[in-house]
Amino acid sequence: MDPQEFASMREEVARRPGLDGPGRRAALTAVTDAWLGVLFDRAQASISQPLCLVAVGGYGRGELAMGSDLDLVLLHRTGEAEAARAAEALWYPVWDSGVRLDHSVRTASEARRVAASDVRAALGLLDARVVAGDPTLAEQVTSGVLADWRAMAERRLPELHEMVKERRARFGELGQVVEPDLKECYGGLRDATILSGIAASWLTDVPHTGWQDSVGFLLDVRDSLHRLTAQPRDTLLMQEQSAVAQDLVGVDDPDALLRAVYESARTIAYASDVAWHRVERLTAGRSKSSFRPLRRRARERLPLAEGVVLQDGEAVLALEARPAEDPGLAMRAAASAAQAGILLSPHTVGRLAVESIALPDPWPRELRESFVSFLGSGPSLPAVWEALDHAGLIAAWLPEWQVVRSAPQRNPLHRFTVDRHLVEAVVQASA
Repeated sequence: MDPQEFASMREEVARRPGLDGPGRRAALTAVTDAWLGVLFDRAQASISQPLCLVAVGGYGRGELAMGSDLDLVLLHRTGEAEAARAAEALWYPVWDSGVRLDHSVRTASEARRVAASDVRAALGLLDARVVAGDPTLAEQVTSGVLADWRAMAERRLPELHEMVKERRARFGELGQVVEPDLKECYGGLRDATILSGIAASWLTDVPHTGWQDSVGFLLDVRDSLHRLTAQPRDTLLMQEQSAVAQDLVGVDDPDALLRAVYESARTIAYASDVAWHRVERLTAGRSKSSFRPLRRRARERLPLAEGVVLQDGEAVLALEARPAEDPGLAMRAAASAAQAGILLSPHTVGRLAVESIALPDPWPRELRESFVSFLGSGPSLPAVWEALDHAGLIAAWLPEWQVVRSAPQRNPLHRFTVDRHLVEAVVQASA
């Protein structure tokens, strides 16, 4: 198969009817793997020592879109001249096909050293997958990189967090931007990859809040955008939103598309917020000698409000708390957490969403006072509000909230969705 035939097969996958997003990504990955396997066999034939071609990053995860780069590492244990000759036999046909290529040639020890010094390279190699060749070479790299990632997590994750914060300041939040970058905005595809990296570190738990399903939807949107524009662009511009909506759901409704994108992004962002909160709590002011990933000390529980305590840096329910018997408990928990500047634990939020009984009508004085306290908590309000909103508690308290939840504002001058605008206005009013 020559480069032009490979390009034609990719186009056939893009146009093939009946494929959903996961099916199209799987087909595109399979076509790419097969072609690279043929190229690899030709390259390996003239080399004296075994080689291994490894896909990393999005290609390693099987998340190829039509405009995606091929992220490849050629692993070898031969001399540099032989390795370079094999690499040329692989890379030039890819370039000739028109597919973008991010490539490197390493020994196993070199790959491990690069990952130890470059957090982006480490994240890519955590998703390494053998395309062709000697799997023992890849195993040396992946096992070593994973061991190093866990051993250095206390140092590497805060470094990664700083990078995330810089990116968030630059690109904004995917759940708020009217023309969002599906990959780089906070709550997007890059943050989903980072969540997997945090989980792999064994440093702390990553919330199980359905964010993996949200990743799948964002990948579907990106796939559609790449196919419709024939461009490797991840920014969902306003003029393209109608076509993407029509392609994905068969309805020309860009607002519905944006709402679905925002919902997915907010799910990923919420999981990220909780994960980074836990990383910061575990790494702040601790030495390596005292650090033990996931090892619990004796849990101290400090009262915050009736039925609510502080534990491990998060607000949780007291042992005697009974949401099914205490209609004001969820509101007290929200107010006490926000006033203390901490998060409600995801487990607590989930339990309140499932077990809480309906609020009395009209709201009694205690409930109204808790709500006012919650609204007056200042900068801590959005994070706690978002957790409750994600679980459906805000809509249970205020049914009208569903009308404005994740509703886009089409004027680029607006920084937030309608619902977030309301929350931010309350924050400013409490200052």
